[in-house]
Amino acid sequence: MTDADTALRGLGVVYFGNDWNAENRTSSHHVAVRLAQRMPVLYVDSPGMRAPNASGRDLKKAWRKLAAMLRRPEPIREGFWRCTVPQLPFRRVPGVDAFNRLFGRWAVRRALRSVGIGRRISWFVVPHPGFLARRLDEELCVYYCIDDYAAHPGVDAELIGRRDDALSRSADLQFVAPPALLERKYVLNPQTHYSPHGVDVDLFRRASEPATEIPAQARALAAPVVGYIGSLHEWIDFELIAWLAKQRPQWNFLLVGHVATDPGELRALPNVVLAGAQPYPTLPQWARAFDAAIIPYRLNRQVANANPLKLREYLATGKPVVSVRNAEIEKFSRWVRIADDREGFLQALEQALAEDDPRAAAERIAAVADQTWDHRVEAVLATVAQALERRTGNP
Repeated sequence: MTDADTALRGLGVVYFGNDWNAENRTSSHHVAVRLAQRMPVLYVDSPGMRAPNASGRDLKKAWRKLAAMLRRPEPIREGFWRCTVPQLPFRRVPGVDAFNRLFGRWAVRRALRSVGIGRRISWFVVPHPGFLARRLDEELCVYYCIDDYAAHPGVDAELIGRRDDALSRSADLQFVAPPALLERKYVLNPQTHYSPHGVDVDLFRRASEPATEIPAQARALAAPVVGYIGSLHEWIDFELIAWLAKQRPQWNFLLVGHVATDPGELRALPNVVLAGAQPYPTLPQWARAFDAAIIPYRLNRQVANANPLKLREYLATGKPVVSVRNAEIEKFSRWVRIADDREGFLQALEQALAEDDPRAAAERIAAVADQTWDHRVEAVLATVAQALERRTGNP
């Protein structure tokens, strides 16, 4: 048993994260799973930051959350439960914010009683339920900030930015994944620590193993295959991908992930395959088909402040990587080719495809081998344990 285990004995966690059933596995999910290996965790699906629209997908999601609210917390595994606490989305309507605060506090406390979590830590991975910080009789409040949330498309930037800042100030401890946000977050809360993303190395390096089976949809694609894994949202540069595909019609572009917005002309291009969302454990099978992987983000505020989870996942596959530039990606420039324009991106891809070899692949895997989620969570919990010990006066 570690010192952290001793300090955390008898405590549970009420964890406010992204939708547990979301198409993508984010750091919100990875951290929660590993916390639940150490202590009881109630995972609270938090409402989206953007207001729902009238699309069938959003309406189904809202109905699912409303129905889930009426049920007892759902067991994910022993000592790990999930519940949903939906809120009225019209936050600027008078009285709605007060209702959400009162209802949210009542619903979360009821769920905690239901699963038997008494002494607890509150742990926020998203800012919009942050009004519950310090209102749940928690012994410590943690904010694990993984993104510049106010820069997300479709959100109320002013409101989310205000809640993000408020949660930063009120948290007892704050962990920040994007390096570009670290200085600003430290000004808001001196108890701020840098905690970059981790990676499931054991899972993703299966993409480099000959025994890993390529899915049928990708098996028939002629090489070279340029691949992408992740949601296809507004921050993806669809025009860049389309331009690359038209410049090199003999290449195939395999895009694996939920299509969350209009991908433009990509659907019409014969050498572009939109494979859709795939189960997380199967992603190395898709990556096995790649000859190179890409991070084709638009250069906006959200991307400038991002710490791309897929960066380490790509490197763990051993595949060559070509990416746009940001502060976190530049730290890996020894193993990642970084491009600043379309022509540079195409040239970098050509070099990646022509110059790759087994030694370079092994070096990419080694670059992230010690950056596992287990190591990340262990380090975070050591800091949490120290903060708890200071509060109780124990050495």
